[in-house]
Amino acid sequence: MHHYDAIGLVTPQERADNGYRLYRRAEIERLQEVLFLRELGFALDEIGAIVGRPDYNRQEALHRQRDLLEAKADHLLTLVDAVDTAIRAEETGMKLTNEEMLEVFGDFNPREYEAEVEERWGDTDAYRQSARRTARYTKADWERLGAEADEINRRFVHLMADGVAADSEAAMEVAAAHRAHISKWFYECPIEMHAGLGQMYITDQRFRDNIDQAGEGLAEYMAAAIAANAAR
Repeated sequence: MHHYDAIGLVTPQERADNGYRLYRRAEIERLQEVLFLRELGFALDEIGAIVGRPDYNRQEALHRQRDLLEAKADHLLTLVDAVDTAIRAEETGMKLTNEEMLEVFGDFNPREYEAEVEERWGDTDAYRQSARRTARYTKADWERLGAEADEINRRFVHLMADGVAADSEAAMEVAAAHRAHISKWFYECPIEMHAGLGQMYITDQRFRDNIDQAGEGLAEYMAAAIAANAAR
């Protein structure tokens, strides 16, 4: 709580004679909201942007937080089932099909455009690096990769829904996390390359359509945040 006070997220208006902070009801409510958002994975600067909005409504925010927590719980249960399947496969020596390995992606199969990707970028270091890495991935790796990607999309969608500008610090922070995700799982992604990917997300209709499945207008918002992050 001292840290939240220091950064201005939850600041008590009163102090006792001995210097201890005295938290009133409104400040305890704000602390509760901050803790809920932290559990959902929001960074502190994102939380500050959300709870600091002039039109912030506690009741509406709590309903949104509940929806997000419920969706996260459902996703985690799905991942638990998928991990159980992977464990059984390892214990019994059962070989999972490509479809089973990638089912965590839902309707999106990242290998759907594999031939085109190889044709367009097959002679690049990034493609070769990505091919080497992903060839070794297990089903559990793909599940972790998909869960991280979903989390990044969710953070973008939440900021977008709350009217936070794509060139805000909060949105650029998520864009930076997106670039780090690519570097972690596929290939080293310099800032200039990331900016190019952002443009591809809106100029290639298939990428746009796939990204917008997570939230209408997400591709445009993501591209703008990536561009802003690259320019700063």
